[in-house]
Amino acid sequence: MATYKTQIQWGGPNADWHDDADLIITIRNREAVVPADQMPETGTQVSWASPRGNAQVTFYDNGARFSGSAQFKGEGPVGYRGQAKA
Repeated sequence: MATYKTQIQWGGPNADWHDDADLIITIRNREAVVPADQMPETGTQVSWASPRGNAQVTFYDNGARFSGSAQFKGEGPVGYRGQAKA
């Protein structure tokens, strides 16, 4: 399980970033994509979609951060990034 402090950005690539809700992520099947006791490896890509929204992110710096995009219910697409919490 990895927990990230997240931010979203709207208004273009030079717009300000705004704090958003934490993202907590664990994915496992035969082999853990995001292990319960570690962060995802660099280059790991995760996407999800539900009636509440969707996102796609890529992890960097040994899982210490991610960047990508998201779209929440009733809103337009935004930049989405996160930094691992200690």
